[in-house]
Amino acid sequence: MELSTDRIAAHLAGEPLRPAYLVAGAETLLVLEAADAVRMAARAQGIGEREVHDMEGRDADWGALAASLLAPSLFATRRLVEVRLPTGKPGTEGGKLIAEFCAAPPPDVVLLVIAGEWSRQHPGKWTEAIARVGHTCIAWQVRPHELESWIERRLRLRGLRATPDAVARLAQRIEGNLLAAAQEIDKLVLLAEGDAPIDLARMDALVADSARYDVFRLVDAALNGQPAQVSRMLAGLRAEGEAVPALMGMVVKELQTVAALARARNFAAECKALRIWDSKQAVYKRALARHAPERWQRCVVEAGRVDRIAKGRVRLGEEPADAWLQLERLLLAVADKGAIRLLAS
Repeated sequence: MELSTDRIAAHLAGEPLRPAYLVAGAETLLVLEAADAVRMAARAQGIGEREVHDMEGRDADWGALAASLLAPSLFATRRLVEVRLPTGKPGTEGGKLIAEFCAAPPPDVVLLVIAGEWSRQHPGKWTEAIARVGHTCIAWQVRPHELESWIERRLRLRGLRATPDAVARLAQRIEGNLLAAAQEIDKLVLLAEGDAPIDLARMDALVADSARYDVFRLVDAALNGQPAQVSRMLAGLRAEGEAVPALMGMVVKELQTVAALARARNFAAECKALRIWDSKQAVYKRALARHAPERWQRCVVEAGRVDRIAKGRVRLGEEPADAWLQLERLLLAVADKGAIRLLAS
């Protein structure tokens, strides 16, 4: 049975623990909260022993996990065994082990599988086995057009109501950052008074501008083709006192990645070689459709020039320039194919 992320805690509180659970998805906050709900239910039902197994790549020791699942508990009658799968893919050995566990689960073990990546191609026999004896909870990505509905549901779950324009304002201020939204809603629970819905004026008074202008999301905005977002986030970073050199490491790295993908004959194979998660591949595909390979290489060269300007290392014959302006021109060129003319010739 699949449980929703916003109802899993209430559901678990009303039934005995099942033998196995799967919590998966790219929305880190929702995955963490769903996994915490399972842990809390385990504690509430007397499970005090917990094991964690990180199963990543070649370091995954499925033999050790198998031995642990079969071993009797040392300190408690039951224990929670967590299996963390960053890619969401246990492979043949891991999938078989999970399916075999679910076919005959021991009475003293509750299995919790946590996957950091998820898509509709991930489910298989092992996930079906978990669903037969337990529950699955998938934290699907909250898309921009779904954000206001998500905020409204979370407010209701915390006993709050807000007018549509107040919800829209909160969505605008957190800019897709679910962790920031959760923190602001927790603050509203403490500060809001009375039973009346929170209106726009009250929301403005209670909620700080929590939009996260971090470099990771800045580069993603450029790769996703959002020039207006790029300019806004750069202005926010500058206002917060960030320095251009502190941003350039990630900017250069991401542009080099796109340039490498642009040169590759096989996109999927290059993504695997560069260890790019499935959830990030769509961003790169959108960017690659915007520029030819030689333009991506040009962007890499320009990023090096911006980095030198930011560090005061202007070459002989170069005019001193505003590093913020040059960085904005570079990222606008990344975001909009028509803005490539902004780059230095």
